[in-house]
Amino acid sequence: MRAYILFSGICPILILTTYPDPTDERLLEKLLHRGIVKFIAYEVPIERVRSIYGVPFEVIAADLERTEDLRVLDFNGHHIFNRFSFSELGDPIMCGEGA
Repeated sequence: MRAYILFSGICPILILTTYPDPTDERLLEKLLHRGIVKFIAYEVPIERVRSIYGVPFEVIAADLERTEDLRVLDFNGHHIFNRFSFSELGDPIMCGEGA
């Protein structure tokens, strides 16, 4: 399982996913269904996400153990920005038209 902060046209979201990377075609298709066609993704350490979100993380992670999919863990950009420092973000991965 991986965790990514996605910056799209609307606001940052924090997702958990079982897909190997944010450019995986199956993940892109799921994001497209949510209206996300272009984004910048930063991987964040899964253990750090677990320590910040606690029980909600555990519930969503358990759900993802049964399927290959993604779940939005947080969609409050202010909350996400206050929880993670820039030093915790992985390299940016740009995806979408013109990336």
